[in-house]
Amino acid sequence: MPFLSPPAPPPPAPPRPTETLLHGVRLRDEYAWLKAPNWKEVLKSPRRLPADLRAHLKAENAYTEAVLKPLGGLRRRLVREMRARIREDDSSVPEADGAYAYFTRYEEGAEHPQVCRTRGANGPAEVLLDCAALAQDRDYFDLGDAAHSPDHALLAWSIDDTGSEYYTIRLRDLSTGADAPLSIGQAEGSIVWSRDSRAFYYVVLDDNHRPSRVMRHRVGTATASDVLVFEATDPGHFVDVDLTQSGRYGTIVVADHETSEVYLLDLDDADARPRLVAAREPELRYSVEHHGDRLILKTNADGAEDGKIVAAPLADTSRSRWTDIVPHRPGTMIVSHVVFRDHLVRLEREDARPRIVVRRLSDGAEHEIAFDEETYSLWLLPGFAFDTTVLRFGYSSMTTPAEIYDYDMESRTRTLRKRQDVPSGHDPARYVTRRLMVPSHDGELVPVSVLHRRDIALDGSAPCLLYGYGSYGTAISANFRTNPFSLVDRGFVYAIAHVRGGTERGWRWYKDGKREKKPNTFKDFVAVGRALCEAGYTRPGRIVAHGGSAGGMLMGAVANMAPELFAAIVADVPFVDVMNTMLDAELPLTPPEWPEWGNPATDKAAFDSILSYSPYDNVRPQAYPAILAMGGLSDPRVTYWEPAKWVARLRAIMTGGGPVLLRTNMAAGHGGASGRFDHLKEVALVFAFALAAVGLEEARA
Repeated sequence: MPFLSPPAPPPPAPPRPTETLLHGVRLRDEYAWLKAPNWKEVLKSPRRLPADLRAHLKAENAYTEAVLKPLGGLRRRLVREMRARIREDDSSVPEADGAYAYFTRYEEGAEHPQVCRTRGANGPAEVLLDCAALAQDRDYFDLGDAAHSPDHALLAWSIDDTGSEYYTIRLRDLSTGADAPLSIGQAEGSIVWSRDSRAFYYVVLDDNHRPSRVMRHRVGTATASDVLVFEATDPGHFVDVDLTQSGRYGTIVVADHETSEVYLLDLDDADARPRLVAAREPELRYSVEHHGDRLILKTNADGAEDGKIVAAPLADTSRSRWTDIVPHRPGTMIVSHVVFRDHLVRLEREDARPRIVVRRLSDGAEHEIAFDEETYSLWLLPGFAFDTTVLRFGYSSMTTPAEIYDYDMESRTRTLRKRQDVPSGHDPARYVTRRLMVPSHDGELVPVSVLHRRDIALDGSAPCLLYGYGSYGTAISANFRTNPFSLVDRGFVYAIAHVRGGTERGWRWYKDGKREKKPNTFKDFVAVGRALCEAGYTRPGRIVAHGGSAGGMLMGAVANMAPELFAAIVADVPFVDVMNTMLDAELPLTPPEWPEWGNPATDKAAFDSILSYSPYDNVRPQAYPAILAMGGLSDPRVTYWEPAKWVARLRAIMTGGGPVLLRTNMAAGHGGASGRFDHLKEVALVFAFALAAVGLEEARA
């Protein structure tokens, strides 16, 4: 990137070495000082960041802006065109619940939505919560939940105004619009009402930012009298509350990445105590829906690693009473299930292609909801109803804007309720989307979703943005995203590498990309990049790699492994300091993450494995591509000091290439800017950096 030559040296980050001896290995960390000693306070109040660290991060931001100053006009153009693809006065399809229908909408120019309802299908809209107004004078705003009471009289809602994912719950009287003198802090955000509308359940975070306690608040009482309903004492398991589709039971879910345990809450019982569904077993996972006198569960029990569906009598839900409804089929991943009065619906995925299967409960008859495109995305929108034959779902592909359908499960007819509007225009026929299967280093076939303009020449001349994640079993959907068209319309190939560590090809695909097999994730990504070059989609040195969070770890690893393949690497909130983070049991996510990466403090094999790939620990004296690392000051998931340390070590050790840039959002956390238009400024920064990295002439203007 010669025309982005740094105008001055980067901010100094002097090494202050610390050493740790573990398993006979001496770990040296020159930049541990970038971690604020009062980081827990900083999560709750970012202004408490020590002055010297704040000055350093601000200097890094200023340096990044100085280097990217020539791209100012391009960034502004990108924001304008991406915004032009967003319908500003948009709204969701209303969801009926009794006499009301609930929906969200955006007013033109608003960064945040309104939560609304109508009485009946055609009644006037009533604004229950105006998030745009609530967000005024706040640097950050995120609505966690907006749960109306079953009698429709009250709204319990939660917000995070720092980005640290500490939510505050409030209660609104919907007849007056006035909030009660209630403020429940340090909450996880989710809310479940009792059926009499007199109480609700919520989750509290502990001092290490882990959701651990379920509380019950009785409407009209002081929060000091809230009742502790459940507490998880194992720091490796997080707690959540949810609601069955029937509305009869709440669920308390206690889980890590491998194991889950569910408790039922009788929402008709004012003093409900949790009732265990099935005792925790190592690596046993299950989720619960309610149907009459039984539960219907999705589980991996009895070796069903890709999932099966079972039923259990409500009177005795222990494992010995589970009977199969939908048997296990290896390679066909049951992603989720929903139970209505007469139908069981499941979302499945096989070789990265999803499908919806509807089963009539009375006779077991099944049928699929079919689509014709080569690669696409599906999602379920079950809404509030239980006694219904109508399923709502969403569909899109990389070329097809999102469509919302109501599907009659008996007549098998679908009604289009909404099609995503792209105000500036979108013609799917101008583009091609493909699904490739690419051999990796060991012969495994890695799915790749590809999008490009129909008229580009596949002669290796096109630049490519290659996105990857590959952790926690998360599957990356090949859905419609308007923003990438700012690259695609400029001649980029946009590709998603569905690498191991996700579940695109079933649970085995996940297991083959975790713990000691984690390097498969990185090797898959590199193999995809090289295969795209061999197939003429691009060529080495024309690829911009992009990933965030655990996908940012992927970015750091491939930068060390194959720097010559990439023109640039963009790492959003990158989990790059894997060893030090996994050794710090006080960090919010560390104990729950040990099943994913291993515990290097107690397990020598896990220590050796992590040390072999941890991006921060494997920076080496070589030329690196241009790198843009982006962090969030109040991020509780990937703390701000991880990208800051990584950038400092890269600059100290690398022998050429770059530049290496750090941008920290001083007013946000893991997800970056919260407003729908403010967020575009961050996307524009990434895209302008990518365009400059491959030398497109527009980046020089």
